[in-house]
Order: sequence, then C-alpha cells, then structure tokens
Amino acid sequence: MGGPENTDQVHDYLHRIMTDRDMIQLPVQSKLGPWIAKRRTPEVQKKYAEIGGGSPILKWTNLQGDLMCKQLDKLSPETAPHKHYVAFRYVNPLTEDTFREVERDQPERVVLFSQYPQYSCATSGSSFNAIYSHFKENSLSGLEKARWSVIDRWGTHPLLAKTFADNIRKELEKFPAEKRKDVVLLFSAHSLPLRAVNRGDAYPSEVGATVQNVMQELGWAQPYCLVWQSKVGPLPWLEPFTEDAIKGYVKQGKKNFILVPIAFVNDHIETLHELDIEYCQELAHEVGAEKIGRAAAPNDHPLFIDALTDVVRHHLSNGSTVGPKFLLRCPACVNQKCSVSKQWFKELCN
Repeated sequence: MGGPENTDQVHDYLHRIMTDRDMIQLPVQSKLGPWIAKRRTPEVQKKYAEIGGGSPILKWTNLQGDLMCKQLDKLSPETAPHKHYVAFRYVNPLTEDTFREVERDQPERVVLFSQYPQYSCATSGSSFNAIYSHFKENSLSGLEKARWSVIDRWGTHPLLAKTFADNIRKELEKFPAEKRKDVVLLFSAHSLPLRAVNRGDAYPSEVGATVQNVMQELGWAQPYCLVWQSKVGPLPWLEPFTEDAIKGYVKQGKKNFILVPIAFVNDHIETLHELDIEYCQELAHEVGAEKIGRAAAPNDHPLFIDALTDVVRHHLSNGSTVGPKFLLRCPACVNQKCSVSKQWFKELCN
C-alpha cells in the first residue's frame, strides 16, 4: 500500500484507500469514502507525528530491493543486471508512475513481485488489478516483447519462517530467563472483513500457514495464538483482535507477550504505532501486563534478503509465468474486474 513520507501526504493517502473498491467496499463510496478520509486525516496525522513524522516503508522497500538485486547479480549472472522498482497503491511512487519508468527502461524481463507474502484480494489483488488498469488505459509502450511473470504469494518460504523465528528469539532474550517459557507469542496480522473471508479470500489460511512454519522453526516451544489488528469501520471483521486477545489472556493470568507482525515485511504505521505504542506501551500499562515486547519486522535482516533473493532466483530459473492459484477467483467473487484482470495476466505472461 505504501505510506505517507510526511503528514502533508496523509489525506491523499487515505482518500485513495477509501475510494478503492478492491480494498474496501462502502455504500455510496464516491461520497462516503472522501468524507471518511477527511474526517480521519487529523487523527492519522497525529499518529505519524508520533513515529517521527512519516512512514519508513519506502526507505525499507528500496533497501530490500537494492540488497536483493545485488545478491541476484552474483547468484544469477545469466539474468543480470537486475533492477527493482517500487509500485505503491496509495502514495508515491504510485503504480502508474512506476510503470512509466519501467517503460522508459525497456527491460527484457519483468517480474511482478508482490511484497505481501500472503495473498489477499484486498491487498495483492488490488495491486495486480491496478497494474491491469494502467495497461488497459495505456499500451504496453514497447514492453510487448518483454517476458512477463508473476510472484503472487510466498508466505511458506522456509527462509521467511527462519527470519521471523530469529527475531522472536532475539526478543525473548529481553525477558527474564525464568519467565521465557511462559511468554505468549501473538502473531498479529492485518484483519479482513468477514464478508471477504466468506467469499473465499485465501489470506487467513495463508497467514496461518506462515505461523505454523515459524512455530516449527521454534520447536513449538512457546504458547502462541494468531490474532488480527487494524479493523476499520462498523462491519464484522476477522477476530480475535490483538487488543482483545491481550486483555483476555491477562484475565487468564498471562502477563508476558511478544507481538509478531507476521504479515508485514517492514516497519510502518501498524508496527511502529499500533503495536509499539498502542499495545506494547499504553495497553500493557492499562491491563497490568508485566511486559509486551514486539519482534522486529524483517526489514533488512540478512535471512530475509536471502529469502527475497531465493524466491526470485528460483522463479527466474524454473521458467515460472503465472500460477494457477493466482488465476483462480474466489468461489463467491463479486468483483468483475478480477475476471478480466486475471485473464489479461494469463495472456500477458503466457
């Protein structure tokens, strides 16, 4: 999705989110979406001010791309040189602007690599639909001869699990030795409206698969639970919510927790403010927890850079184009854009 680099960008960022029907569906969205964005802007600006004035997500994404491409140049010289581009949905660099840059560079090979490890129609799906929309309105501009392919999900990659496990172990070291075995791991992922889940969105099961891989890396040595954060609006969303889980476990006598941002690959507002400030500090004090820690996001962890590199290297070497799961719509899909978009990707990549 991206994130505003300063508070002046917050309104436009929220406006784009609230008017994107791939991301969120609202009644009379063309009017209600802008109203919600305007109403929420001061509150969200305050949160960004409290984490330093803006989101570091562009910094981290560019660093991850640079480090990945340097490794790819060494490990896959036959496909070098490699260059990464960042395409955000709701803030610069926007998808359409990024693809104009790609068109100017005229690469031989284009890999559309989702930075959401687990697929959701609201996140990865919205981004892929935005790419389709851009080229529906603009020709491929000389990119017709390029080979195109898609990496749409990679949440079960073993090096991703090792990255999270390593960060959890490091956070566990901050707890007194006698308390560590009782520290509850709360794997916190962005929630999803239940109506999207009921349509068949793959996201909950894919996040769960990542959690299982991480716990296997840890030898199932800690109590753990998958929880959900960042609900927006009045409709029912996937639960239990992170905040409610902490409150419930404290009532059961649990006092020590580690929050694990299992669906985020770098720090941004939902790790730096929602987890670190609202939960680790404010909620911990409110409910009387002894300590709530937060495992680091993958960011530039060497194992994570190895994971990104390995995903792309194998993709380039095995002739992958577009996976059958990506081409399959949710069983109760109501978004006709998904139908034409997936058909377009099938033809583009094959």
